[in-house]
Amino acid sequence: MKAIRATELHLNEVAVLFDAYRSFYDQAPDYKGALAFIGERIALQDSVIFVAMEGDEIVGFTQLYPIFTSVGMKRGWLLNDLYVLESHRGKGAGRTLIDAAAAHGRDTQAAWLMLQTYMTNTGAQALYEATGFKKDTDSYYYYLSL
Repeated sequence: MKAIRATELHLNEVAVLFDAYRSFYDQAPDYKGALAFIGERIALQDSVIFVAMEGDEIVGFTQLYPIFTSVGMKRGWLLNDLYVLESHRGKGAGRTLIDAAAAHGRDTQAAWLMLQTYMTNTGAQALYEATGFKKDTDSYYYYLSL
């Protein structure tokens, strides 16, 4: 299992995975929208996408968005999306993607990676905790819908 940075050559496969990821989070399937959204992220280079490869097959992806910490005066990365095909879960793809994200964070002198997941997504939580992520018990997160 290896992870590589996605390019426009991987667009269709990442869009399929991204659409499945969104469906996992209770969104209606929308391959055309997924294709446009991921295509724009790759073209504008405003996110970093890694894909997990098993041989020549893309079996998962993660997408990172840059953010900044004013207190730490450094960059951080929001690990916003991580998805592995159900048939490939438990084979190391998720860990490979997290390792690639962490290496990218270190390479860009980031202060940290952060993520959020559903409280019911216990499988992902176990992976995150096994790879060193710590649950925040000091802060609340608030959202304002626009």
